[in-house]
Amino acid sequence: CHPVPKPEGRVAVCDLRPCPPRWKVTPAGPCSSSCGLGLAVQLVSCVQVLQGKEVLLEDRLCPVAEKPLTSVPCVIRTCSYEWSFSEWTECSASCGNGVQSRQDFCLNPLTRQRVNPIFCRHFPKAIVVRGCSAGPCPEQVLGTRPHGAGLQTLTPAVTTAAAEEARYRDLDLPPSAVPLQQTKSSGGEGDTAPTPFSVSCLCSPGVCGKLFLNATGVINMTGVGSSDCTVAIGRPLGEEITVSVLESSLNCSAGEVVLFSGRMMWRTGCRKLPLALINSRTNSLVVKQRVLLPGHGVVLQYSSRTATKKYHQDCDKQLFGPQGQIVNPVQLPDQRQGGVCRTFIDVAPRHRIALRALYTDLGSDSNQTHFNYILVRDVGTMRTMVFRGGQQFFWQSTGSQAEIEFHD
Repeated sequence: CHPVPKPEGRVAVCDLRPCPPRWKVTPAGPCSSSCGLGLAVQLVSCVQVLQGKEVLLEDRLCPVAEKPLTSVPCVIRTCSYEWSFSEWTECSASCGNGVQSRQDFCLNPLTRQRVNPIFCRHFPKAIVVRGCSAGPCPEQVLGTRPHGAGLQTLTPAVTTAAAEEARYRDLDLPPSAVPLQQTKSSGGEGDTAPTPFSVSCLCSPGVCGKLFLNATGVINMTGVGSSDCTVAIGRPLGEEITVSVLESSLNCSAGEVVLFSGRMMWRTGCRKLPLALINSRTNSLVVKQRVLLPGHGVVLQYSSRTATKKYHQDCDKQLFGPQGQIVNPVQLPDQRQGGVCRTFIDVAPRHRIALRALYTDLGSDSNQTHFNYILVRDVGTMRTMVFRGGQQFFWQSTGSQAEIEFHD
């Protein structure tokens, strides 16, 4: 306590009356978990000191509100959970190119026991699907095979407006969101100019499973005839979506509910829904309605506006629609390259996403695979996978949303 001044010694008068009953806690026992968060059990008893001796009393004689916990949290050390995998399955094809897969599970390396996958959700995970070759098929041996015939490549194709309309019939895209069709211009042979074609009505009956890309609109989810009905709303990066509930006939006591989910928020509701306002704070929103009784549902009105806060980087990209090509790194207008660039993919809720790496070039630093990797996240389950080096991978989503991060 130096240099705090020491008080002078004093003599106090002793009070010989017995002390009131109090709670006594014995030292805590061992932690229930060898790593991570666990519980330690401690003995709590009611005692009183009489004539210098501690006497055990009934618990009711001590203040109930002050009773300590009999179990307390404890952490010995942080658990280092890790992904583990089963053996690869046999090649799916008896000849030619096929696919192998394996099962992933989260493992506690200390106990070698499987745990809930949520403990590993933030750790990189290797691929669970890969290509394989079982040798040439007999019909390929008899004839000549062009170089590279075993690889699936993307080549330009001539499509008609009718074919394009058929591809987008299930997506409920406005005309401005449909890809441009390449046609010849009057500038000379071989010159092309993008010419948009209009779409009359590509809407199929019902709204369930659709993706809405207009700036504003009304979505009627009443009487859809399905216990689970999911719709999605998408806008360009830099905008945010606001949804207001115009009508609701949900039966809350029957378990009917509507869920709103975006990258920045998650909200469920049933009661007091009419005139409720939901601000997603991002450019995409998924609405899922769970209804048990026929004819029930909600009517939503949505609109978009410029976001009040920027949640994306200049090199980030947003993709809608059934297919596309992603190239990284992204060259920004000011001649600089972005840092960790992301690509957000949203398709109609009835569809799923498949990603195929066609070409990877890491340059002279290809041996530093720790710093060069691609991270793919399944937004629905928040599970991530990391692909390193020059790996040509194939990945499939469990939902209609995915995010890709390009590191270095």
